[in-house]
Amino acid sequence: MAWTTSDKVMEFRERSVAIDLVVDTLDGWRRHISGRNASVLAFFGFLSIFPLLLAATTILGFVLEGNEDLQQRIIDGALADIPVLGQELQNDPASLTGNWWALIVGLGGALWSSTKAFVALQGALDDIWEVSVDHRDAMPKQRGKALLGLLFIGAAQVGTIAISTLVNAAGLPGIGRIALLLATAAINITVLAAMYRFLTAAEPTWNDVWPGAVGAGVVFSVLQYFGTAIVDRIQENASSTYGNFAIVLGLVTWLSLLAISSLMAAEFNAARVRRKEGSIDRVQPPGNDTDGGADTGAERAAPADQTSTATA
Repeated sequence: MAWTTSDKVMEFRERSVAIDLVVDTLDGWRRHISGRNASVLAFFGFLSIFPLLLAATTILGFVLEGNEDLQQRIIDGALADIPVLGQELQNDPASLTGNWWALIVGLGGALWSSTKAFVALQGALDDIWEVSVDHRDAMPKQRGKALLGLLFIGAAQVGTIAISTLVNAAGLPGIGRIALLLATAAINITVLAAMYRFLTAAEPTWNDVWPGAVGAGVVFSVLQYFGTAIVDRIQENASSTYGNFAIVLGLVTWLSLLAISSLMAAEFNAARVRRKEGSIDRVQPPGNDTDGGADTGAERAAPADQTSTATA
């Protein structure tokens, strides 16, 4: 018997709605093997971060060419909180230049690895909403949704950089940092809600996904704000011989925290629906069987017994 359904734990769950939601969220994490899915997300996130940064800095190099003042404001603003890249650009602002070959290589590598990451995210969300394998999106639709996810993330990053530039230009160092953090949180919450809503074959409503998006958005903003500090602290504790390995370890740790928080928030959304509706069948896509469209219990088998499509 799992600890989440033991007699003592069930007694506490019956007494408190909050405890019941927390325990059900953790139970969903166990049953849906979300820890494994978070590792897959972190892996493809790590593969995509370097070509994405290469493409982003190259584009900024083209846009900011000849405008050193605006270039420095952006480097000291939103880019400063990006692990590794922020410190490198502050040490050498001249490295922010445009190069067509770097742009092509960066965009190509980013497109491949980041779409794989979003396909993995779709598989993880389908596991969380207990969508049977036969009802999950086919590969072409998965890739299309992956591009949609990239659009969400790209728009969010452009928005964050624009807000950071405006805040720094206003000359409000103390209040500006707070305003930037709040604006970043609002953008992250909106993007996460959209991904929870659309990057799954299930059909959750906006009301289903907002609570988890708020929690994950706040965590994302904090991790973005302290991301450079996390990586730098790990690097400082390593010797010079293992400095490069420490950077990799710091990035993987940072990405793992992002993946865990995003999937845990999605588990919380599903737990809320289970408690409110009694099950999450309501968010299953319509059945394609011929006996009236009703899903059978076998068709709703737990995803823990199915092969995940996360790495398709």
